[in-house]
Amino acid sequence: MVLPEFSPATADALRTALDRAGYRTDGVRGLLGREAHAALGRGEPEPAFRATADGGRLGVLVRMLLLGSVEPDAAVAAALAPLAPADAAAAGLLRPDRGGWAAALDLRPHGADDGGEWWVLSDLDARRQERDHVTGVGGASLTLASATPRTPVGTVLDLGTGCGVQALHAARHARAVTATDVAPRALAMARATFALNDLDVELLDGPWLAPVGGRRFDLIVSNPPFVPGPARVDYVYRDSGQAGDDALAALVRALPAHLEPGGVAQLLGSWLHVRGEDWPDRVRSWLPDGVDAWIVQREVTDPALHVGTWQRDAGLDLHSPAARAQAGAWLDWLAAQKVEAVGFGFLTLRRIDPERTEATSTVVVEDLPDDLTDPLGPEVAGWLDRVDWLRAHATDDALLDARLRLTDGVLLERYATAGDDGWVEEGTVVARAEGPRWRHEVDEPAAALLAGCRGTMPLRDVVELLAFAHDRPGDALVAAALPAVREMVRHGLLEPMP
Repeated sequence: MVLPEFSPATADALRTALDRAGYRTDGVRGLLGREAHAALGRGEPEPAFRATADGGRLGVLVRMLLLGSVEPDAAVAAALAPLAPADAAAAGLLRPDRGGWAAALDLRPHGADDGGEWWVLSDLDARRQERDHVTGVGGASLTLASATPRTPVGTVLDLGTGCGVQALHAARHARAVTATDVAPRALAMARATFALNDLDVELLDGPWLAPVGGRRFDLIVSNPPFVPGPARVDYVYRDSGQAGDDALAALVRALPAHLEPGGVAQLLGSWLHVRGEDWPDRVRSWLPDGVDAWIVQREVTDPALHVGTWQRDAGLDLHSPAARAQAGAWLDWLAAQKVEAVGFGFLTLRRIDPERTEATSTVVVEDLPDDLTDPLGPEVAGWLDRVDWLRAHATDDALLDARLRLTDGVLLERYATAGDDGWVEEGTVVARAEGPRWRHEVDEPAAALLAGCRGTMPLRDVVELLAFAHDRPGDALVAAALPAVREMVRHGLLEPMP
């Protein structure tokens, strides 16, 4: 299949046509309406066809580019003007079909919560089973984009850019963006996406970190081919060619050398839960010295669900002989490796400034509580800031001298079980109501301590008042409280005050 290639003139003309037709996220949603848009998300196209019937130029583009319809030559020419349909076909966007035109690529608008708006090119679903299939803005892309801190930085590396989604987001808060990929089709798709959005992104060809040898960046983002399985490549976008989670482990070990001091890497990844091993220890063993790391496991799947999920993602007929053979080999490999489950989640790494000899690494590996409904990016940025604050207040005296405030939205929950004489209180929990729902068991003195953290007095004074009120030795209360206070600061339940 022809690789997309957008000349500056083609990109300018197509951008003009899309803008004029209103082919943006709000424009498409407005044309479809709530019900048809929701139906399309469920894979039900007929309501969208009906909603676009009288949609003019925008309706033509939605039907052709999003719904897979063949549209008449005259209608396409009017919708794409000043770009001629033949020129769009020469660029790889369209193909002639029954006297009209159909999409040869997926071209859709993509918007971000921070106001970013782009068009993204990727392969149609019809190519899902091709080895070099280039995926579009899917769940993994959105997950990584929402988990990446958007602090202004100088340089960003999008490692394994695919169709270029992470680089698009990075361009809003970075001075310079570099993107790499090993697949020629992905590089061509990203190049066309960047041209269409009039973005200057350095695009490099090569595997993993080889194209940027000797270079360092302020931020590295990557949705690498992390799907654990046998050492093979069925699909370039997901399979590394290395067995299990070996490729992710190697990447985690190598990334810090490509970060500037204080630089951050944000990744998605999967790791194996191996019988007889503790999965946090497995992931922790990949980390080199001199980094802060926050590894958050979002979900865990059993081997059968893991294999089935990725076969469905590839559009395979799971009952076909080929799919069954692939699944059998995959499950056999997982069993031979004593894999009991596969974890998936976020990896945040930060290179500690080597000149800060007093800085010790903070490494936290934990499960994400409940479903995540809020973007994780602000939480990642906050976690890194809180780690810095805790490092600066590493001694007990420094922490006791600090003023802390209970974060807005933290809830106190008491739970009980039914007994012979009614409800029997079993415990008390404090929990965040926004962002990750971190929960901590507390006793009555700890609950009172949190309630006393109003940001108006040093923690030392709060502890002394609490010790007096509960008739407990101050030293014992300090020894019991400070480790919990540090964890609650790290999880954002307590907020340091200036």
